[in-house]
Amino acid sequence: MAGISMDQRDGWIWYDGEFVPWQDAKLHVLTHGLHYASSIFEGVRSYSGKVYKQREHTERLIASGKMLDCDIPYSADELDAATDAAIEKNGLTGSDAVYIRPFAWRGSEEMGVPARNNMVHVAIAVWDWPSYFSMEEKLKGIRMTMADWRRPSPDTIPCKAKAAGLYMICMLSKHAAMDKGYTEALMLDHKGQVAEATSANVFFHRDGELHTPIADTFLDGITRRSVIELAKSNGLKVIERRIMPGELGDFDECFLTGTAAEITPVAEIDAVTYTPGKVCELIVSAYAREVRK
Repeated sequence: MAGISMDQRDGWIWYDGEFVPWQDAKLHVLTHGLHYASSIFEGVRSYSGKVYKQREHTERLIASGKMLDCDIPYSADELDAATDAAIEKNGLTGSDAVYIRPFAWRGSEEMGVPARNNMVHVAIAVWDWPSYFSMEEKLKGIRMTMADWRRPSPDTIPCKAKAAGLYMICMLSKHAAMDKGYTEALMLDHKGQVAEATSANVFFHRDGELHTPIADTFLDGITRRSVIELAKSNGLKVIERRIMPGELGDFDECFLTGTAAEITPVAEIDAVTYTPGKVCELIVSAYAREVRK
């Protein structure tokens, strides 16, 4: 994907019920979703033609739409079928690194905050995209820094929706981290408790136990839930709890989870260092087997 502008790729995109050439999948500059963030999306992966947790992702997309008063005009069955068709039409059924981006947005019928007269559009794009982080970064662990921005209180945003507008501070935090030479940023919530990375959930290990923040101010990732199940089935105790920044040095291993990130070990969060070891290796291997069953 490097070096190729996303709007200049070859292929097909499923757009409002039909396939259009990749470079023709366009919308108007006065689209409501562009101005007022009335858009939601999913990040999904397919491994050798099999979409991992496909229905869970589709149902979350539909649920996110409802939270934004943006009902998606397709059923889960129709969206799943469209995803499968998009993978096949783009010749990616045999690929082990397919990324899928279903998304929906309000159109350009009217301009202004109210949007109920604006059509809800849906598109699904698929392309070859390996893990979010390079294999070199995964093997040695990525370097993180603390973000200045915090996840907002759940009574100020629809935090259970995978909504485009909620990623603005993630982008800013990621840019700031990269400017300092780090790969990723760790975000706190509005109370100063550990929350998540900019687009992935976080886990810490100590004494045979995995500790992860309670997902009540940020998205409860589908990969996060898979890892909790895998960890328990491999003899690890999983504790979902409040974690304070002062505790970061109490753990020996740390890793991120997400559809794009998959399982990515962490080597550093500012002055705190970790050594990716047996637990990271266990979860990386278990997840790799799980998604390819």
